Amino acid sequence: MKPLKKNERFTVWACYGGYVTQAVVNNISPLFFALYQRSLGISLGQISLLIGTNFGFQILIDLAAARYADRLGYRRCMVAAHLSAVGGLLAIGLLAPTASHPMGVLLAATLLNAAGGGLLEVLVSPIVEATPSREKDKAMSLLHSFYCWGCVAFIALSTLLLRLMGEERWGWIPCLWALMPLFNGLLFTQVPIGKLAAEDETKPVQRLSRQRIFWLLTAVMICAGAAEQSMSQWASYFAEMALGVSKTLGDLLGPCAFGVLMGAGRAFYGAGGHRLRLEPALISSGMLCVASYLLAVFAPHPLLGLLGCGLCGLSVALMWPGAISLAASACPSGGTAMFALLALAGDLGCFSGPQLVGLVSEAVPELGLRAGLLAAIVFPLGLTVAVGGNLWKKASPLKKFQKRSCKEGAMVPAHSHE
Repeated sequence: MKPLKKNERFTVWACYGGYVTQAVVNNISPLFFALYQRSLGISLGQISLLIGTNFGFQILIDLAAARYADRLGYRRCMVAAHLSAVGGLLAIGLLAPTASHPMGVLLAATLLNAAGGGLLEVLVSPIVEATPSREKDKAMSLLHSFYCWGCVAFIALSTLLLRLMGEERWGWIPCLWALMPLFNGLLFTQVPIGKLAAEDETKPVQRLSRQRIFWLLTAVMICAGAAEQSMSQWASYFAEMALGVSKTLGDLLGPCAFGVLMGAGRAFYGAGGHRLRLEPALISSGMLCVASYLLAVFAPHPLLGLLGCGLCGLSVALMWPGAISLAASACPSGGTAMFALLALAGDLGCFSGPQLVGLVSEAVPELGLRAGLLAAIVFPLGLTVAVGGNLWKKASPLKKFQKRSCKEGAMVPAHSHE
């Protein structure tokens, strides 16, 4: 076997670990929101502030990474992302339970976790794209499935630990999870890391912004993030409050089922995705997502509503990695800036989708969350129209752009990107 420094398989595995780390830092506070209220006296308004801070700061990190990640180097940024996650988790576990002003500690920890999660979101995909492989769309889908498995494992194991250790010792759980980014960050100091294109081949942001296909894929990313998070963020609350099932059953058949089916869908595409055409698969995903939202909202029985929640996870499985793969194919010399801007678009969707659900739910109290989830159908519909409209044309803009991009230079793993 090749040494670690020359074995790209370890690079891919480190990227898988990076997405598990992102799953941990994105879900650590939502898992403990109720504990924050009971143990630390955090109000619902302060919880909303934590959510907004997390999404907002990740967007800022996306913008900064688009400009500076290439200059600083992928390796430095990835190590910094993992160290930031370690700091955020330790702050939650060690400082927040004993602080006189726990909200300030939680805000600082949220910023650290958001910085780590934002960098991981921007850089993991281009690092995998830069590794030698003939089936990048399969590798990308399998990569994104590890975020889903990370969410499921984190929720299940943390719930088990909480039950075994007791709520009074909840602070130990973030500390134990901090070992994950610590060891994965050490791995990133050793693995080989390529880069997407030589410096003179990378498209500047201004050139990308003049391409119609780039804006089309930006819209697809916004819709993908919104369609995913509109259900993911509200699944547990929807199961308990709107469907009337117990919290334990709702969590198992709501967010956990959502994550399992989303991960299974991405793993399936990663294993056999070469047999599918990406654009029709995305259109089918959008249509299934619409159907799953409708089932969840209008189901006559709670179990059918939960089935709609789970099917939504399956339907959104391909959306985010599929859009990334389309962008990598259509614009192979887009460089880190393209991945960062697409991650920014996805984060905007992740922020706007749940916000729309909440606003509509409050505006239509007689229907509540059912009305909010019904409004969220606009996102999978938008994705379906964006991708489908590109296929309806005799001369597909995507295909034209792919041909032009191939002449400009392919995305290849080049020099070490230290």
